[in-house]
Amino acid sequence: MASHRKPPQRPLSGHTARTAATLALAGAATATAFDGTGHAEPQLTPAQVKAKVDTLYREAEAATEKYNGTKEKADAAQQRLTTLQDETAREQTKLNSAREALGSFAAAQYRDGGIDPAWQLALSSDPDRYLDGAAFAERAGDRQAAAVSRVRRQLREIERLRGAARIELKSLRSRQAELNRQKKTVTGKLDEARRLLTRLTPRQRTEVTGADHTGGAHVSRSAADPREPLERAGSAATPTARAAAAVAYAYAKLGSPYVWGATGPNAFDCSGLVQAAYRSAGISLPRTSYAQINAGRRVSRTELQPGDLVFFYSGISHVGIYVGNGQMIHAPNPSAPVRLAPVDQMPFAGATRVA
Repeated sequence: MASHRKPPQRPLSGHTARTAATLALAGAATATAFDGTGHAEPQLTPAQVKAKVDTLYREAEAATEKYNGTKEKADAAQQRLTTLQDETAREQTKLNSAREALGSFAAAQYRDGGIDPAWQLALSSDPDRYLDGAAFAERAGDRQAAAVSRVRRQLREIERLRGAARIELKSLRSRQAELNRQKKTVTGKLDEARRLLTRLTPRQRTEVTGADHTGGAHVSRSAADPREPLERAGSAATPTARAAAAVAYAYAKLGSPYVWGATGPNAFDCSGLVQAAYRSAGISLPRTSYAQINAGRRVSRTELQPGDLVFFYSGISHVGIYVGNGQMIHAPNPSAPVRLAPVDQMPFAGATRVA
């Protein structure tokens, strides 16, 4: 019986061995590229991280202001829808009462048998009394015709209200969908910024985000006297009482966290801080920075007084409250709380005086 031994393997020559090794390495590199482990992210310098994070924060803030504007419109649509629903319910109650009255009248006619008035007069034992009753019945008929007309008007009004409510509901749902899209945009950019910051050492993160959260000024978190913060800020101008009150509120909120979409009292985004400060002074401002710039009288940079609103970037996506001496109080971004900062820290876009 013939033996079936495996033929002995000959050792690879130098050239062949090098070729095989090269192919094996190439295969391994290809495999790691497919499973996502072959490409490490480039190591960024702290300066590069800062630049990327600053860009992400600006983009997130622009998206936040759009979110705030859409939410304001969604809230208004919800309020209109609720009003329409309440009005429809009231009209429906009136309609139900009118229908019941008509039903009672129809039932009474059915019970009377609907005898022809001429026969009723001929058969009546008291013609004078009958004629008086007939006149009353005619007037009652006129009133009933008017009641029918009212019911028809109420039906038309209810249908109009329901149509308006359907339009508002459609608008509300559209705005809610837009809110969800904008929320994803904001949170995505903020998550990316956080991811970049975690790649830095604690010391580097402090340098990137800013160690002095009050902009170098020591201030009290409470401002009992609205004029006191203005004097600390080195302002020569004397604003109105309302502007002073808004500035005092902003000083009292130094150190409060930035939370996108927040309007206080314990957390703020940039336009939320401005809105809350002037609300405390008795002035109602729009919710967004791009609407707030049109809420008062425009002033130039050289005319700035404490309490003026200062705006930044071409899309008017950031706002602060000027407090004098070239300084403002603003809510910068999630990595920095409400703080003092120089007005020239960002590209200046305009200023408005609202008080």
